[in-house]
Amino acid sequence: MRGVAEEAPLAYKDVGAVVDIADRAGLARKVARLEPVICIKG
Repeated sequence: MRGVAEEAPLAYKDVGAVVDIADRAGLARKVARLEPVICIKG
């Protein structure tokens, strides 16, 4: 069960929302949107 708990979707923030807030606050500037192609777990 430990592995399942670590991958709970609610454990992560919405990346888009975080980027938008950082952009509006002047902390960062949006320049590109990246999408994962592959995920390898060891």
